[in-house]
Amino acid sequence: MQKTSSRLLALLSLLQARRDWPGEDLAERLGITTRTVRRDIDRLRELGYPVKTVKGPAGGYRLQAGTHLPPLLFDDDQAVALAVALQTAATGTTLAEDAARALATLRQVMPPRLRHRMDLLRITTVQPPTARNTPQAGAEVLMDLSRAIHAREELRFDYAPNGYAPSDYAPGTSTSADGPRRVQPHHLITWHQRWYLVAWDLHREDWRTFRVDRIRPRTPTGPRFTPRELPGGDVSAFITSRFRGKDGTTTDWPCQGEVILRLPAADVAPFAQDGVVEELGSHHCRLTLGSWSWTGLAAAIGRFDTDIEVIGPPQLATAFRDLAARYAHAAGTTRPETGPAR
Repeated sequence: MQKTSSRLLALLSLLQARRDWPGEDLAERLGITTRTVRRDIDRLRELGYPVKTVKGPAGGYRLQAGTHLPPLLFDDDQAVALAVALQTAATGTTLAEDAARALATLRQVMPPRLRHRMDLLRITTVQPPTARNTPQAGAEVLMDLSRAIHAREELRFDYAPNGYAPSDYAPGTSTSADGPRRVQPHHLITWHQRWYLVAWDLHREDWRTFRVDRIRPRTPTGPRFTPRELPGGDVSAFITSRFRGKDGTTTDWPCQGEVILRLPAADVAPFAQDGVVEELGSHHCRLTLGSWSWTGLAAAIGRFDTDIEVIGPPQLATAFRDLAARYAHAAGTTRPETGPAR
């Protein structure tokens, strides 16, 4: 059984991960009895954590948010993962300076053993040349759009052809020739180093994608709405279909396949070009990629140097098989060294 201190840390981590936890579920996850769960909850309350008992048939617990919540605790893996995220996720964006300050603050409160692990993670993200001059969306605009999406509230905003600088952000100031846009916001996504808002345009009665660096929100927001279903079923399919064939985005490749790679999505994404990378777990991801030929597609996927599981189509599996035979033949016909020519 875990020591009390480590068990309390694990219990706190579970309470932070989900809104409500039945007592029996907590006991099962921690490998203890429900009576021990109750005692550990009381210890957390004594330490100042506002854990509320939830009434119901099964009963349960909820960690309440509030200004008096004590400092959050992270286990080793969570702390290292947070350090990696802060170093990579905001690189090259308007959030980079804030992320750097957050990483410095996190490092100061880490114990020496974790601080050493964090110092080993010196990650440099190299952006492609085309991304260096890409207009960046302001952090305040991103927060306003995220807030409206979460609240399911209609948005009004001005849309500038050449975009806004973050310093120009001033809600309520109109610059659009045809007046503000009215939309139902659904998703905030990144694609080829740019932020986009996916929304239902109320004037045009159709789905639209808006570059966030060209948006200046107006206040107040509009009434709440019931979200519509995206064409294609999910945001990835919708975005790739909308951008396919446009300059700088996805090409309508004659050969397109889907595989699972035994690598983290973060390791694959920088080299996936116009492919779509979907995270499936900490050590594997799904890659959808296209090429002009099945052989070329198989060779492009093979450069990731990891185990590959072909999802489809059958032509891709055949191309891998043909390449394997060709490479095996090449390895068997290597000429022995004969020494320097005279």
